[in-house]
Amino acid sequence: MRIGTFVLAAQFPGQGPGEALHRAVRSTEAAEESGLDSVWLAEHHFVPYGVCPSATTLAALLLGRTRSIRVGTAVSVLPNHHPVALAEQAALLHLTSGGRFSLGVGRGGPWVDLEVFGGGLDAYENGFPEALDLVLDWLREPRVAGRGERFGFREVAVVPRADELLEGPGPDAPGPETVVACTSPKSVRLAAARALPMLLGMHCGDEEKAEMVALWRTAAREAGHPPEVVEGAAHVSAGVAQIADGAGDATELLVKTMPGWLRQGLDAHVTVDGRHRVMRDPVAYTELLCGLHPVGTPRLAADRLAATAERTGITRFALLVEGSGDLAATEENVRRLGADVLPLLT
Repeated sequence: MRIGTFVLAAQFPGQGPGEALHRAVRSTEAAEESGLDSVWLAEHHFVPYGVCPSATTLAALLLGRTRSIRVGTAVSVLPNHHPVALAEQAALLHLTSGGRFSLGVGRGGPWVDLEVFGGGLDAYENGFPEALDLVLDWLREPRVAGRGERFGFREVAVVPRADELLEGPGPDAPGPETVVACTSPKSVRLAAARALPMLLGMHCGDEEKAEMVALWRTAAREAGHPPEVVEGAAHVSAGVAQIADGAGDATELLVKTMPGWLRQGLDAHVTVDGRHRVMRDPVAYTELLCGLHPVGTPRLAADRLAATAERTGITRFALLVEGSGDLAATEENVRRLGADVLPLLT
C-alpha cells in the first residue's frame, strides 16, 4: 500500500493565496517526515479552488526541499501547455531529482484558461491524444518531430534526454512515470492503449473505479500489451483523508470547513464558450466524500483504504489532507496518517 497526499493549495474563505501555498509546502515536508510515499500537486488558473498555477514549478521547489518522497503533478493540464515544453520540464525534474518525479497529465475542463493561453476549445475537445503522444515521444526518443494537426515542426534533438537516468517505473520506461487523469471510458481507453496508469478522481466510489480498472485492463490487452504490464499497472486513487479519535469528529470538521471553500472555488470557474454547467451542492459533496474515503478514526481509515484496494486492485492513494483549511490541523492530519494509519496497513 502506497499512501500519498493530494495537494490542491486550496484557498479557504478569509485566506490569501500565500497562506494556501505555504500550507501546501509545509504539508509536503510533513508527509516526508511522516513516511508517506508521495505528494501529488494540482494545477488551476484564476480560481481560489486551488491557487497553484504551475504544478511543475511547485514540484521543482518541493523536490529541492525533500530527499526521498515522490512528487507528481495531478495534473498538468495539457491543453494549456505546449507538450514539448512540458516534457522538457518533466525530463529536467526527473534527472535532477534522481527519478522522484511523476508527470500526471489531463485534459482539464472547458474553462476560460483555453482562451487565455490560446489553446482554444479544439485543444480540449480533440487535441489531447496528439499532445499526449508528443509528450511520450519526447520522454522516450533521442529525436522528435511534430507531425500532427496542431503541432508541426522539423526533427530536433531531445536535450536533456530523460533516459539518461537509467531508472524509472519499469524496464521499458526509464524516464519519468507518466499518469493520465481519467474521467470517461474514452480517456480510459486512451491511457490503456499506451499502457499508462490512471489517476481516478476523488468523486468516484469503489464500484466506479473498479469498472474503470476493468475497462483499462480489457483495452490494454486488446492493444497487445503483455499480461505483466496489464496486471502491474500502478493506478492511483484520489480521495480525502481526515483522521480523528471520535467516530464522527472528522466528518463534523470537514462538513464545517470544506463547503465554504468548495462554494467559492467552484463558483469561480468560467467556461470558455458560455456553456451551462451544473455545480455540485457543497455540503452534499462534502458528505459524499466523507462517506467514500478514509475520514474517521485510524481503524476506520485503514479499513476503507484496504477495502478500496481489495475492490479495485488499486494500492496507490493520493489523499486530500488540507480539508480543515488550517495549517496546524493539516500537519497533524498528515502526521496521524503516517503514525496511526500506515501501521494498520502493513
